[in-house]
Amino acid sequence: MKSTSTRYFNYKQPFALESGGTLPELTIAYHTYGTLNTAKDNVVWICHALTANADAADWWNGLVGEGKALDPGKYFIVCANILGSCYGTTGPASINPETGKSYYSSFPQVTIRDMVQVHILLRKHLGLEKIHLLVGGSMGGYQALEWCVMENSVMDNLFLLASSAAESAWGIAIHTAQRLAIEADSTWQNDSETAGSAGLKAARAIGMLTYRNYELMVELQSDHDPEKTDNYKAESYIRYQGEKLVKRFNGYTYWLLTKAMDSHNLSRGRGKNLEKVLQTITQRTLVIGISSDILCPVQEQVFISQQLPNATYVEIHSSYGHDGFLIESERIAANLMPWLEQENYSLS
Repeated sequence: MKSTSTRYFNYKQPFALESGGTLPELTIAYHTYGTLNTAKDNVVWICHALTANADAADWWNGLVGEGKALDPGKYFIVCANILGSCYGTTGPASINPETGKSYYSSFPQVTIRDMVQVHILLRKHLGLEKIHLLVGGSMGGYQALEWCVMENSVMDNLFLLASSAAESAWGIAIHTAQRLAIEADSTWQNDSETAGSAGLKAARAIGMLTYRNYELMVELQSDHDPEKTDNYKAESYIRYQGEKLVKRFNGYTYWLLTKAMDSHNLSRGRGKNLEKVLQTITQRTLVIGISSDILCPVQEQVFISQQLPNATYVEIHSSYGHDGFLIESERIAANLMPWLEQENYSLS
């Protein structure tokens, strides 16, 4: 697979945010795979979720790779790290050029729309006038939907998984609980990349309960020794997941990005309800829901598919909950590949 190491686009101009704040400049980290064809009509752009990065071939290797549904031998695949992350794009741990110090708690609030504006800057920098297929799962789907509203004429096809048209009260409540855990850490708002680390472990623990579900946790993490009174398998698993995230992420970024997810509502400021905004997204669309998803339940994807004028809805029966959009690669590919082959034109 022809791929790249992480690349960087440095945007040396002020970037205005939806909140009213401004970043003096931006760095955007991104990966590309494959080759852009002469007609420039083979672009696949993947929008990633909360704690992922620009290397989609790593975290989604069941779908991105040679001979797979998103094959770099056929497509020119782009994935950009989102604004506010800690994986190369400007975020709280980045240096503020105006102070020479990391932003940390002074980093301004960002929204999903801000993230999409950053994607647009990169799209233009790469000279891409059309995106053949825009892909997004979970928070990545938030970005993809917003992008289709903001630059409708750029997108040809849309693929959404385990996502929604607006963050639900359920989602906001979960994110608030996670931020409360981070804020309760005595190191929170210290000028350090490790600020709120203990709270971040707890936030991840809360998240894990929503990424999976009762059935899977009982199946995989039950203890079969009835005499046990401590050191349970489920406890060890949850602690491990929290520690694993802390080693690769930071509290400032997690806090900021969950706030950004709460901002997601396609109808905000557009003078229309969600139904009418969705009806403006005319792209041929495949929407996939995961049957056991309790974080972004299938009714959210059904609602999207019912409003989009040209949508196909598929429900994958899986025990993996929300994480099924990352884990169930074979089942996803089994639906995505024939859907892609039904296009009315072939790539040059």
